[in-house]
Amino acid sequence: MLTNVCIYDCAYCVSRKSNDVKRAAFTVQEVVDLTINFYRRNYIEGLFLSSGIFKDPDYTMERLVRVAKKLRTENNFNGYIHLKAIPGASDELIQEAGLYADRLSVNLELPTEAGLKLLAPEKSRPAMIKPIRFLKNEIIRLEDERKVLKKVPTFVPAGQSTQVIVGAGGETDMEIIHMASQFYRQFRLKRVYYSGYVPISDDTRLPGLHSQVPLLRENRLYQADYLVRLYGFEPHELLNEKHPHLDTDIDPKLSWALRHLDCFPIDINKADKMLIARVPGIGLESAKKICAARMHGPLGWDQLKLMGVQINRARYFITCKSKSLERRELSPEQIRQQLLTQSHSKWLKSHTTQLSLF
Repeated sequence: MLTNVCIYDCAYCVSRKSNDVKRAAFTVQEVVDLTINFYRRNYIEGLFLSSGIFKDPDYTMERLVRVAKKLRTENNFNGYIHLKAIPGASDELIQEAGLYADRLSVNLELPTEAGLKLLAPEKSRPAMIKPIRFLKNEIIRLEDERKVLKKVPTFVPAGQSTQVIVGAGGETDMEIIHMASQFYRQFRLKRVYYSGYVPISDDTRLPGLHSQVPLLRENRLYQADYLVRLYGFEPHELLNEKHPHLDTDIDPKLSWALRHLDCFPIDINKADKMLIARVPGIGLESAKKICAARMHGPLGWDQLKLMGVQINRARYFITCKSKSLERRELSPEQIRQQLLTQSHSKWLKSHTTQLSLF
């Protein structure tokens, strides 16, 4: 954090201007010196730099850019740099930041516009979307130029991302995943990060001070996000009006499979790769291995296990060369209970603290 001084009074933020906390700020040169010294000692591999808002967005963004520029041009820093792009800052500053940073991220703060109006009325969703759209357009423009020109400047090679707070407002998991999917498609985001709300005040708009950080919910959202980004799931397949929240007992892929037993079992020796990847207990890498190996002959349970398949989960949903381990004619609830009996989730433990996030 460049500073915890901030002109905004967002209800969910410990650095809100009305909060009675000590304020401090680094100078640009102090951040540069700290980063270089830690990097040379092999303490760090890169810099993730965020900030409260000093006077206005441009004033703050200009300092973030100066840090990155000094590191790259004056100190020959080759490590990773991730900067926060400040909503409201000029396009010129955002563009300059992209020349020195590996990744830029614009925090959406809250998943819904209604939540933002309730908890951070000084901020607006259009102001947050503006730099996200600008970055997408710049990335596309430079990609096109690179096809015809030899010398085109590198611009945010690791792309852009965003982060939302989970549990501060009344949004459902369905709203969060639909929002993430929309931003992935519309703005080519690399990642949406989810951060469970850490109670900081007795504000009546927020969960109470003694509320637990929703770490399990955060974890389930990451799992659902992964399915949408990499496994070809559509948000409405995982969540809908009838099921607006992710299951806390089981992961989203298993939850989907139990609600769609009519799609199973599938023949592991014939099914399409992406359909195989939808089977609980089978990941993308295992699905690739299965498709490659079955060209040389039908696969059995022993071979599937060697490929990383979790047989105890997958056997309810697939058939293969051998029938010895198959489980059939069980209801979704029976399968669920059998799998829960076998599992030992770390999330069943009570969590009361969370590491601070940059």
